[in-house]
Amino acid sequence: MNKNCPTARDMALAGKLLCFTDAATLPLAFTYDGNKVFGLPEEFKAVVHKERISSELVRTTVSGIDKNGLEIRGEYTRYLDYPVCEWCFTFTNRSRKNSLPITKPMIYGKLTGEHPTLRHGNGDDCTKNGYSWNTDAVNEKITLSPQGGRSCFGAFPYMTLDFDTYGVNLAIGWPGQWECVFAPDDDGVVFRVCQQEFDAVLYPGESIRTPRLTMLCFEGDENRGCNIWRKWYLRHILPREKDGNPIRPKLFAHTFAINDMPEFTGITEENQLRAINEYARRGIDLDAWWIDAGWYPCDGDWPTTGTWQADVRRMPAGLAPIGKLCREHGMELLLWFEPERCRKGTKLFNEHPEWMLHLTYPDGNTDMNYLVNYANPDCLAYMTDLLDGIIKNYGVNIYRQDFNFAPLPYWKQHDEPNRKGMLENLHTQGMLQLWDSLLERNPGLLIDSCASGGTRNDLDVMRRSVPLQYTDVGLRNHVLKQKQYRQMFEWIPYFRSHVMNGDNAEGGYEPESNKPIDEFAYQAAMTPAVTTMLEYNDSEEKFELTRKMIPIWRKAAQIELSGDYYPLTECNNDPTAWYACQFDDENLSEGFVQIIRNTQAEDVRFTVNPVVHPNRKYRFVNAVSGETILLTSTQLEKGLNFHLQKRSGEIWFYKHRAISEE
Repeated sequence: MNKNCPTARDMALAGKLLCFTDAATLPLAFTYDGNKVFGLPEEFKAVVHKERISSELVRTTVSGIDKNGLEIRGEYTRYLDYPVCEWCFTFTNRSRKNSLPITKPMIYGKLTGEHPTLRHGNGDDCTKNGYSWNTDAVNEKITLSPQGGRSCFGAFPYMTLDFDTYGVNLAIGWPGQWECVFAPDDDGVVFRVCQQEFDAVLYPGESIRTPRLTMLCFEGDENRGCNIWRKWYLRHILPREKDGNPIRPKLFAHTFAINDMPEFTGITEENQLRAINEYARRGIDLDAWWIDAGWYPCDGDWPTTGTWQADVRRMPAGLAPIGKLCREHGMELLLWFEPERCRKGTKLFNEHPEWMLHLTYPDGNTDMNYLVNYANPDCLAYMTDLLDGIIKNYGVNIYRQDFNFAPLPYWKQHDEPNRKGMLENLHTQGMLQLWDSLLERNPGLLIDSCASGGTRNDLDVMRRSVPLQYTDVGLRNHVLKQKQYRQMFEWIPYFRSHVMNGDNAEGGYEPESNKPIDEFAYQAAMTPAVTTMLEYNDSEEKFELTRKMIPIWRKAAQIELSGDYYPLTECNNDPTAWYACQFDDENLSEGFVQIIRNTQAEDVRFTVNPVVHPNRKYRFVNAVSGETILLTSTQLEKGLNFHLQKRSGEIWFYKHRAISEE
């Protein structure tokens, strides 16, 4: 049995999590009309309903309503195939008058164990310092929260709490301003998860919800906890293709900055059709065609959003002919949107200024970005219909939603008196409802989550999407990408990289450096989805390189989605270091080891120690040269030795079988 599959001991450990027992002990706390409330008090007359959702899921719903008409509903989901449980609470005003004040509803609980430590990251902070991790002993209060109202900006809503004998992975589902607090207790750690600020009355019929908390329990070390999480995520969270199968590796291409225009403001119907046909004619089998910001009327200034229709001067028939050609080539069409941002003078602003939230600075000036208010039901309904129509009319298969500014100041500035946090809560619910509606109306639609890269990839967002732009930082920086990959492979294992180079002659990296793609660029972009930065009119030599490397990438990407992940070196943004990782699919007795000598690594030889299955014969094949190495488990346990040139990498695929098999 795979050591990274959950065992009976793991499942038993799940009893340490926040399990449902009765209404009075629900892991819920809030202040109600100035009084502290824990659990669901007797006056709510709780009703418990237990439902078997599938062979793998049981959901317990606990609901009750008090004499004032406040209904509280708690959902406890228990996974039967993994040591995982989830909690989320909803508050609804069922009366005809405003509710009593509700302050900071939270999921709270306690985990017992000795010597607790918390492993946590800073998420994508839009700098090279993002995707960094810390491990802190929980001997004093630790408070984590993002910045500006996007769930991964400055704090990552995925973390691990380790004790001497077990660990717990925790993930927060809330695309807004969450807060998570850990504090030491006599025999463990107490913690709470909530929207950072909430103190409001609910109007008649209104509902608010808490963040969702997901917890996974495991025995063993960090690698085992990571791989049980990956298996659970790939089974239960990762969106699926229209045929119900897991998402496949995807190869993208596009015409970035065509006609020397910013982003995609230079695309035309003619140049898009020509480029798609040229890739196909020259033997590049793309999975999807990418059209990003600037396809709408914006006069070359792509952030001027709010007129959601194709620029008829460049695409007189809209994008439908492009979508049609994609289907003819067996490709999907990806189209970019930023429907939470609006600028003055656009169609949406002119027709519905009442839906726009502005941000006024102390000097009286107003920010040029307006936040489209998804807390408004009319706005939400309009935008849902509008976006659904575009998806259908243009033949969009991948709906890409970006979000390039911080919403929290807008929400705070426009909250009504006695309604602190209300706009954030309703807007966040509305954004998720928008996605749910688009998915329901368009079976097989894939959503790509982007928010200045990876600043809004909490678990509720990931239940509905994949992060094809997990960061905007370091797309050409190989060693920075290695650091970022560690976090993504561990927590959000389906993501995309760019086949690009940004190193200079001295082996350093410059933000604007852009070398031509080569084999090293492909070696540095082995992720489940990639965009080849091959241009449709590039030389035959570059096309030949791409035709050679793409089959290697496809094979590696598939193993990344089926195998366990093992970092074999530190991932620390260091051009003087070597980099190595391993993916191992024990069920298929195959995997690969990747090794890279970075641009300034002085050591000419390097030894890695891959994870080895005992009593096996291994057959390694170099993905590029075809060279073969035969090793037994005993020999492999002594390590794999590599001798590479600077700025080069290798992938060695392997298969193994029992030594007794002849």
